[in-house]
Amino acid sequence: MGKREGKWFYLFISPWLIGFIGLTLGPILFSIYMSFTDWDLFQSPHFIGFGNYTTLLTDDPLFWKSVGNTFFYALISIPVGMAISLWIAYYLNKKLKGITFFRILFYLPSVVPVVASSLLFIHLLAPTEGLINKGLAIFGIHGPAWLLDPHWVKPALIVMSLWGVGGGVVLLLAGMKGVPQELYEAAAIDGARSTQSFFHITFPMLTPVIFFNLVTGIIGALQTFAQVFITTAGGPDNSSQMVVPYLFQNAFQFYKMGYASSIAWVLFIMIMALTLLVFRSSALWVHYEEGKANE
Repeated sequence: MGKREGKWFYLFISPWLIGFIGLTLGPILFSIYMSFTDWDLFQSPHFIGFGNYTTLLTDDPLFWKSVGNTFFYALISIPVGMAISLWIAYYLNKKLKGITFFRILFYLPSVVPVVASSLLFIHLLAPTEGLINKGLAIFGIHGPAWLLDPHWVKPALIVMSLWGVGGGVVLLLAGMKGVPQELYEAAAIDGARSTQSFFHITFPMLTPVIFFNLVTGIIGALQTFAQVFITTAGGPDNSSQMVVPYLFQNAFQFYKMGYASSIAWVLFIMIMALTLLVFRSSALWVHYEEGKANE
């Protein structure tokens, strides 16, 4: 009976298993091999050992510039986005008339395709005709050339990233709904103000959600591609070039597929290291209801 059930088990999971081996595990192993070769997609791969990694880490200033741009973007966009989403969720948690409309309003931008939102921001951030600079002009402020200015292009991309905070808002709002009301009642009896209740009750109870948003935010920010590729293509003067667009450029514009594979694996190691660091630190600040620290 056990062998028969085992056969049925493998039969039912075979579509997923075939897809995983053929579309996930296979390409992963192939990209590892490609990272040790010189391959231009047209000729047979030529094995060169650690040549790609040596060039990448010691003789490619543009790669390190793209890494710096990516980490600058992530270092600012993640905490700012998380703080704004927490602030919005706090006010959307109020029991006010018409609050459902505002919840939908703040969530809608996060479901807009990234291509559409990127094209939208190209027009919003236009130097002369953009609505943002026109709005600044009302107050007598001469807006910068945003996407055309090396000093302002990264702040412009960070502003664009705030467009999609609605996804984090929904998770935080759900977390706030799960906080036991008895805790707030006990705090009110003790004379706690609303700000004290937030920092001593709401925020600690939200730390698992904040932890999740932080991890996914790091992974997403370090893999930023479409916004850069559509709005600036890495310019001006590579001031907005990031790791994934640089990877794409090497793979499909310069046909250096082996070199692009090595970029992908270096990026993977960076993301894995940061993710593990956040996981290790979570035991110090993430609170779970059962009182057990994250291990």
